[in-house]
Amino acid sequence: MLRRYNAAMIREVLRMGDPRLLASARPVRDFATPELLALLADMRETMTHLDGAGLAAPQIGVALRVVIFGFEASPRYPEAAPVPYTVLINPELEALSEEEEEGWEACLSVPGLRGMVPRWKRLRYRGCDAQGRTFERAVEGFHARVVQHECDHLDGILYPMRIRDMRLFGFQDILPLAPGDSAADRTDRDDNE
Repeated sequence: MLRRYNAAMIREVLRMGDPRLLASARPVRDFATPELLALLADMRETMTHLDGAGLAAPQIGVALRVVIFGFEASPRYPEAAPVPYTVLINPELEALSEEEEEGWEACLSVPGLRGMVPRWKRLRYRGCDAQGRTFERAVEGFHARVVQHECDHLDGILYPMRIRDMRLFGFQDILPLAPGDSAADRTDRDDNE
């Protein structure tokens, strides 16, 4: 797509199998540049257009340590609490405990599939914003999950690589939502709504 009048554009999201998704990204050295600001605008436009909870620069073919995430309400994760919109550049993650929790994850680079992924329950992340100002936050639950998922992309890791039980990985329209929930039960429920 061509950029018109410096407006943000929706970028193509790379899909699992593209070798660029398996590469480690480079740190950002220059902040507040027109190129970085345009990248961030494109990432936000792409994430919003696809109803994503987050997006990493490598997912659109840019090998930089840049992630964005956040939403008020997510159609993909309707049960999730809001996560503040965040630009996180050159992130560092620190577990605040060894406690993990498993949860369902999906990914714009792995369309139509989801899996049960273990993640740290609580963590601190630190990094820079678009202007190069450093910040940090301590988070837990789904917010912590989203940060870990997006930052994995910076190191060439896709969520299926973290799944411990491959019986809990499959197509979203087939795989049960919870133990005892079947696709047939979900179809019956959907037909009744």
